[in-house]
Amino acid sequence: MIDMNKLKKLFCLAVFFIAVFTTTQATVVAQTIEFDYDFHRGTLGWTAGFADYPPNIGTGYELDARLRYMPRKLTRLPKRGFYLQGHNRSDDLFMFLKRRLTSGDGIVAGQTYRIEYVITLASNAASGCVGIGGAPGESVFLKAGASPIEPLAVLQSNGYLRMNVDIGNQSQGGTAASAAGNIANGIACEQASPYYPFAIIQRAHQHTTNVTANTNGEVWLLVGTDSGFEGLTRLYYQSIRVKLIPV
Repeated sequence: MIDMNKLKKLFCLAVFFIAVFTTTQATVVAQTIEFDYDFHRGTLGWTAGFADYPPNIGTGYELDARLRYMPRKLTRLPKRGFYLQGHNRSDDLFMFLKRRLTSGDGIVAGQTYRIEYVITLASNAASGCVGIGGAPGESVFLKAGASPIEPLAVLQSNGYLRMNVDIGNQSQGGTAASAAGNIANGIACEQASPYYPFAIIQRAHQHTTNVTANTNGEVWLLVGTDSGFEGLTRLYYQSIRVKLIPV
């Protein structure tokens, strides 16, 4: 005769071990992921782009994006950064870097992450200066975030390139990129004039929107500047540290 009490106990134990095993597996898979991208070592999978301007106006925006040696006064030894440059003639130029993370980087499909950044860059935008449309430092807003789809500059019917993800507008953030401060470098304007030297600045930022990886196990990182200064902005991104924390 089958002992029903023993059978119930065995069933309960089986359910318990399955639950423990499943929880353990989920914990192992959904780990905190950290990356430290030092651009002296190369682009490291990051690519650059520009948006919020009409691309058919020739070279008037003076756009440039490439690896380039940083000013020697900033580094004891020669060191490269990811250089971005643009002349904001549209009063709304967005210059950005993006990088795809996949399951090979530890991303779990359908997992939601809180995303934290530490961005180190060199800026020659002095603090407290007056500029066309806005200050060259305080009116150029650094933004950082992420998206489950690739951030792209898409040509609109009005002839302008606009982002296909929500980056907000200038000081206001969006779901794919939130405001992380500005690029004012801390050197007083009257002290910086007339040479306006580059200085290293660092911004720590937690993206205001948690991001869920897509079904392919992908998350796109996004860092850039949204400008209200109608002049030339020049930046060297030295490094981007990012942490993705399961929530």
